[in-house]
Amino acid sequence: MIPRYSLPELAKIWEPENKFNVWLKIEILVCEALAKRREIPASAVVEIKKKAKFDIKRIDEIEKEVKHDVIAFLTCVSENVGEANRYMHLGLTSSDILDTTLAVQLKDSAKLILKELRSFRDAVKEQALLHKDVPTIGRSHGIHAEPLTFGLKLAVWYEETCRNIERLKRAQERIAYGQISGAVGTFSNVDPAVEEYVCKKLGLKPAPISTQIVQRDRHAEFFTTLAIIAGSIDKFATEIRHLQRTEVLEAEEFFSKGQKGSSAMPHKRNPIISEQMCGLARVVRANAIAAMENVSLWHERDISHSSVERVIGPDSTILLHYMLRKMTGLVKKMIVYPKNMRKNMEISGGLYYSQSVLLALVRKGLSREDAYSLVQRNAMKAWEGKGAFISLLKKDSEIKKYLSGKELDKVCNIKDQLKNVDKIFKRVFKNKK
Repeated sequence: MIPRYSLPELAKIWEPENKFNVWLKIEILVCEALAKRREIPASAVVEIKKKAKFDIKRIDEIEKEVKHDVIAFLTCVSENVGEANRYMHLGLTSSDILDTTLAVQLKDSAKLILKELRSFRDAVKEQALLHKDVPTIGRSHGIHAEPLTFGLKLAVWYEETCRNIERLKRAQERIAYGQISGAVGTFSNVDPAVEEYVCKKLGLKPAPISTQIVQRDRHAEFFTTLAIIAGSIDKFATEIRHLQRTEVLEAEEFFSKGQKGSSAMPHKRNPIISEQMCGLARVVRANAIAAMENVSLWHERDISHSSVERVIGPDSTILLHYMLRKMTGLVKKMIVYPKNMRKNMEISGGLYYSQSVLLALVRKGLSREDAYSLVQRNAMKAWEGKGAFISLLKKDSEIKKYLSGKELDKVCNIKDQLKNVDKIFKRVFKNKK
């Protein structure tokens, strides 16, 4: 079941009423184009526009008998239009209507998702700038590595979100192609000028060539792009989940008054939004695989893709829109604990200076291999709890030959390790809108 949330615009794109409205609009636009070419009477177009309407219940009734949704729709509309209905759907095939409508729906969905992406990007930027100089430990393989700042973590998210915005713009452009080309795409009973007219009116481009369908590599690219964006959300949410662990607690989701984390344990504050995001990302990724499976169809067309798209179209777009909305709220209200970040940094006793010491020894003339060996043996002692890393270094007689205590204090300086944070921020945020 698609989650409920307080923004119905995207869901409305996929409701039957909107779908049938677009179908009717396309049929009328085709008639307009044909009238301009004097292939049908202009008076017929006036009559069609005046009388054309549909009733969803009636369409459903007819479809139960004919087992064909477009025929059921046309029959319903024809019952209202009367004699002029013979000019509707001239030279067309069902996929002309279905695929052109799907292009409109996906293009409109992308527009709303882009709006949410930009809101998320802006929320991340605000937090990144706020925490630009808050030091925290970097981790590789989950193990303490070297310091960075919490703002840098978020700047990575910001830059990735900017790339996702560009990806979705490209995917929106790629999917915004319609077709009015007839049974196998040869325009045997409808002129290409009709297709050009209809697509222009709908804000689409005519597919340069089609079969009975718009080729599904376009759709695969679109849904794969949604999956990449969902993957980014999964990545961000996974980081928050790790940071909220009790042993870490460097950041956590906002916990509102009256909220409860567990039916059994009153103390629980769980990263439920982040966990939900990770779960929903799996659905969007799985739907991308389904879209890729749709690329290969029999000859000029079969309908194995159609049933799939009726599910993944609304599901992926609505889910991703929902995910972005939830993540924006999470980031805006995220609770950050700089003191815990600093405390966690010191767990290793300064081991995060190991590379700084290694490089200082190399600059003093040692080979990299010898310097590595000297630093590592002291690092392993500190790892095993036999003393603080810097203290052990100062006591090491071999290291003393190259680095004095004062020199070690100068080398082991977190400000030096973070000296280029401002430069990174300028690279990331310069000229970004």
